[in-house]
Amino acid sequence: MDKLRKTLRDSKLARWSALAVVAFTMLCGYYLTDVMAPLKGLLEGQLQLNSTEYGFFTSDYGWFNVFLLMLIIGGIILDKMGVRFTGMMAATVMVIGTFIKYWAVSTHSLDGVIWNVIGFNVKAQVMIAALGFAIFGVGIEVAGITVSKIIVKWFKGKEMALAMGLEMATARLGTALALSTSVPIAKSFGHVSAPILVCLIMLCIGLIAFFIYTFMDKRLDASEAAHNAANNIVDEEEEFKISDILKIISNKGWWFIAILCVLFYSAVFPFLKYATDLMVQKFHVNEDWAGIIPAMLPFGTILLTPFFGNLYDRKGKGATIMIIGAILLIFVHLLFTIPFLNSPLIAIVLIIILGIGFSLVPSAMWPSVPKIIPENQLGTAYALIFWVQNWGLMGVPALIGWVLDAYCKTGEVMKDGVLTPTYNYTIPMLIFTCLGVTALIFAFLLKIEDRKKGYGLELPNIIKK
Repeated sequence: MDKLRKTLRDSKLARWSALAVVAFTMLCGYYLTDVMAPLKGLLEGQLQLNSTEYGFFTSDYGWFNVFLLMLIIGGIILDKMGVRFTGMMAATVMVIGTFIKYWAVSTHSLDGVIWNVIGFNVKAQVMIAALGFAIFGVGIEVAGITVSKIIVKWFKGKEMALAMGLEMATARLGTALALSTSVPIAKSFGHVSAPILVCLIMLCIGLIAFFIYTFMDKRLDASEAAHNAANNIVDEEEEFKISDILKIISNKGWWFIAILCVLFYSAVFPFLKYATDLMVQKFHVNEDWAGIIPAMLPFGTILLTPFFGNLYDRKGKGATIMIIGAILLIFVHLLFTIPFLNSPLIAIVLIIILGIGFSLVPSAMWPSVPKIIPENQLGTAYALIFWVQNWGLMGVPALIGWVLDAYCKTGEVMKDGVLTPTYNYTIPMLIFTCLGVTALIFAFLLKIEDRKKGYGLELPNIIKK
């Protein structure tokens, strides 16, 4: 009987093993998300793309999630069908989207082909690659909300923020590897498609990893059922209903987190897509290793996000942590706008500080959602936050690309026998600074709302028995 009073999630080995498996799948996904970021110069040379096309190429990530509401549908499927079905579906979609993107970038059958899409002339190669990335975007975002719910399932009342921090740290390792290895891989194989092929192989392995997790999840459900039966516990949690969406979007605290999320992430991830080019253009870093400097940001978060998550678990102060992170974000982007601060050493220091800020906000933001939203609505709540976030991840890269082409060109240089444009990044960095300022405002609003409603965002996550 004593054994039946415990569930599988009470075993540290079991819950941390489950986390390791799903985090590895997310690492594989995040490798593709940012693998093209350091290749802007090579794309301009090998595929003859301009900055507007590059912005289009990277903003397509959120097309289906935003306009076809695929992310919200994915959240509803998650709450209705559970983490096993939804996770396998998401991992499969990631593989399919990556295959399409790889084919589009590697093939020569689309060379010189122009399509007219809703009145705009678009290179067929760019359009199909964008389509593949958009399909992948559905998979990785649905996988993200699924993994978030998996962590709540295994770690509620335990080391939840630390677990989320470690999962994010593992995912950021994928980003760091992408930023630091994509140029060497592309140059070694002689084409920009080579890093995408590496991603495709990794995602197939990630799909297998999640399949292994499904067996662990079945064992968890069985142990929960045995525990409830042994202790005469009736599961009183209501099943998710479509009407619950109205409850979520009428919650002011949820809106503050969602808006803070889109503003903060829009000032970081789109920045990373241009950061390598910024290192080349402003700080005059050699293109071959310019990606290593922005890669310091995700590498830094690998250590710091779990640290701050553990701090939130044990000491609380979640809303305060988010405010400090937003302040650091503003500080970094503001200094990046100053033209005469162009030493590579300064760039390294600013990236490290940005990494600290980027560790602070997510480590407190994601574990705060279960304090505001009931568990049976969590999948949809996370999905709606990710949907709002995708507006920024889709729109900001396209905006920055257009601004660079329209207002920031300073000339042309010969690179590998091809004339490529040079840019001044002052205006784009001011845009990122403004996003940070607005994020800070909503972080303060969230703290005020927590005081009014008593969500417990400033309280520890670990429940002491």
